[in-house]
Amino acid sequence: MSDAPYGERRAPSTRFLPPDPAVAAPYRLTPGLALRVGILGVLALAVFAVLFFRLWSLQVLSGDTYLAAAQGNQLRTIRIEAPRGTILDSEGRVIVDNVPGTAVKLWVGDLPAKGRYDVIRRLAWVLNVRPVRLAKEVDSRVNDPLNPITVKTAVGEDQIAYLMEHKADFPGVDIQQTYLRHYPYHALGAQLLGYVGEVSQQELDAHPKLYESGDKVGKTGVEAKFDPFLRGKAGEVTVGVDALGNQKGAFLPKREAQPGSAVKLTIDMGLQRAAERALRFGIQTAIENGSYNADGGALVALDPQDGAVLAMASTPTYKPSVYVGRVDAKKIKPLVDYDAAQKANFPGINRATSGVYPPGSTWKPVTALAAMQEHVLEPYGALQCTPSAEYGLDKHVFKNWDPYINQSMTLPEALARSCDTYFYQLGYDFYLQGDKGRSRMQEWARKFGFGRPTGFDLGGEERGTVPTPAWRKKHFKSDWDRAWNPGNSIQLAIGQQDIQVTPLQMARFYALIANGGKLVTPYVVAQVETPAARGQAPVVLRRYAPDPPESVGVDPAALQVIRDGLYQATHASYGTSSGVFSSFPVPIAGKTGTAEKVVPLPGYPADHLEDQSWWCGYGPAETEVPRIVVCAVIENGGHGSTAAAPAALRVFEQYFGVKGGYQNLVKTD
Repeated sequence: MSDAPYGERRAPSTRFLPPDPAVAAPYRLTPGLALRVGILGVLALAVFAVLFFRLWSLQVLSGDTYLAAAQGNQLRTIRIEAPRGTILDSEGRVIVDNVPGTAVKLWVGDLPAKGRYDVIRRLAWVLNVRPVRLAKEVDSRVNDPLNPITVKTAVGEDQIAYLMEHKADFPGVDIQQTYLRHYPYHALGAQLLGYVGEVSQQELDAHPKLYESGDKVGKTGVEAKFDPFLRGKAGEVTVGVDALGNQKGAFLPKREAQPGSAVKLTIDMGLQRAAERALRFGIQTAIENGSYNADGGALVALDPQDGAVLAMASTPTYKPSVYVGRVDAKKIKPLVDYDAAQKANFPGINRATSGVYPPGSTWKPVTALAAMQEHVLEPYGALQCTPSAEYGLDKHVFKNWDPYINQSMTLPEALARSCDTYFYQLGYDFYLQGDKGRSRMQEWARKFGFGRPTGFDLGGEERGTVPTPAWRKKHFKSDWDRAWNPGNSIQLAIGQQDIQVTPLQMARFYALIANGGKLVTPYVVAQVETPAARGQAPVVLRRYAPDPPESVGVDPAALQVIRDGLYQATHASYGTSSGVFSSFPVPIAGKTGTAEKVVPLPGYPADHLEDQSWWCGYGPAETEVPRIVVCAVIENGGHGSTAAAPAALRVFEQYFGVKGGYQNLVKTD
C-alpha cells in the first residue's frame, strides 16, 4: 500500500539532516553526562539512606516509646499517689498529716481532635477553674499523651457526681483518689513547716528521674528540706481502656505505693502556740503603750545545751492550707506578689531566720566580752555613767537613754541599767587602738556567730552585717562615708547604726552565755522514722544528732561577769526588765534592747526612725543549768521592757508551767 496521500508511490529522497558534531556519537558517555549521572546517583542514595535511618530510628530507637503510646489505647498505666509522711512535734503529736480527697485528671491524648476546647470549657465550668489556664496547660502537653494533667484536687461530691453522670461528655477525664495535706494546728509554725505544691517544670527539668508530672513536692520549710523522706514512692496499676479512654476491665496492681516516712521535730507545739500568742500579745502591748506602728515580730526558743529549736514564731503569718488543692491566686497573692506582700507586711518571711534588725542594747554583752578578752576593760573595773559624752574632733554629743544618771558603776550594773555612755567609752577605746583595734570587736562578734549563717538545718538564713573599716570602704562612695570615724565604733558598741542581726543569731549568742561559752548549731529535725501503727512504737530510720557545741575561747570569769549583769537586769530594782521578771517564780536572766531603725511608713519621711523592741535571756539562772533561751523582737514596738520582755515572759510561763506575778511595765532601754 502506498504511503502517499492519494496512493502514489513516494519518491525516494537522498536528503538527510546535516551532520552535528555534538551528536556525532550519541551512544557515547561524555564526561559532562557522567558527572550529571553521578550527582543524581548520590542524591538518590542519600534520600534512600535518610529514609532507611529514619525507619530504623522509629522501629529500633523509639520503638518502645511508640509501642507504649499505641498500647495506651488498650492498656493504661495509672500512678497511685503515695501518702505523704506525717510531721510530728517533740512529743509525737501530729502537726501535719493527710486527709483523703478526690482529684480530677485529664488525659490529653483522649481529647477529640475536633471540639477539644468545648470539652475544656465545660470541664472548667464544672470544676470552677479558669478555662484559659487549663487550655494553655493542655496545649503544652499535646506531645505528652502518657501523663495526665491534674485539673483540680479537693473536688466536691456534687461535682464528682455530675462528671460521672455525664461521662460521655467528658472524654479523657479521670477521677482518682488522692491525699490532701492537713494542718490540725492551722497557721502555727507555717514558715517553719512550709507547704506542698505540684512539681514545677523547672523542678522536672532539674530532676527528671526523681519527679514526674503531677507529683506533689515540698516547696519550703521542713516539707522541702526533708521531701525525699516525706514523699514516699508512688505505686502503679494497669487498666484496659477503649479508643475513647473508657475503662474496660478491672485494675491490675503493678506496684504498691509506699507511704512516706514521718519526720519528728524538736518543736513542742504547746510552746509554739505560746510563742505565737506571745508575739501577738507583745504587738498589742506595744500599741497600748504608744507604739502605734507595731505590726510584726519574731521569737526563738532554744535549748542552750545542744541548739534544739523548742519554738520558732514569726508574725504576720499565713495558713499553709492555701496551697492545698487547686491554688486560688487571690489567696496566695500576699505570698508571691511583692506589692501584695508588702501591703500585708510579708507574711511568708520567717523573720526568725531571714529578718535582720539592729540589736540595740542586747548587743552590749558582745561589746563587754570583746573588751574583757582584749583587756580594754577589767571585769569589775568601774567607769562613769553620765547623761551624755562628747567624742571626736567635732565634739559630737552622744546621749544616754537615761538623762538623770551620773555615777560610777561596774560592768554588771552597767548591763543591768543598760548605761549607754559606759559602752560608748568601750567603743571609743577600741577606736583609739588604731586600724587593728577598730576591727577587734567585730572579730569577736564573728566568733560569737554574727555575720554568718548559724548552720540551721532548714537553711534560708540571712547572714546579717558586722561592719568594719574595710566593709565601709567597699560599700560607700564618698570619702566621708568610707572613713571609719569614732562614731562608728561608738554606735557599734551599743548595737546601732550598720550592725544587722537575725533573732536566731541573737538566741544562739545568749545560749553561749548560758552554757559557758560554747556556740551551738540550731536544728529543728530530730529524726526520721517509720509510720507507727496504733499501739506500736515507730522504727527510727535516721537520727539527727546535734553538732557538738564549739568553744569560742572566752574567759569563764568574763562570762560570769556577764551573767551577773543579766541577772541583775531582771532582779535588781534598777534592772531594765525587773518589772517583768523579778516576781517570776523561776529565776530568769536577760537583757532588754531598744534599737532605732529606718522604717519606711506611709505618711512619714523617708528617713523615719522606729524603735525595735528586743529582749533576750535564759532560765533557770543562777540556781540550775539553764534549759531554755528565749529571744524576742517586736517590730516598731518601742522599748524592750514594754513589749518584747512581756512577750518573752509568756513563753517562760508555758515552758515552766508557772504564772508570773505583778508586772510593772516601765519604759526602759
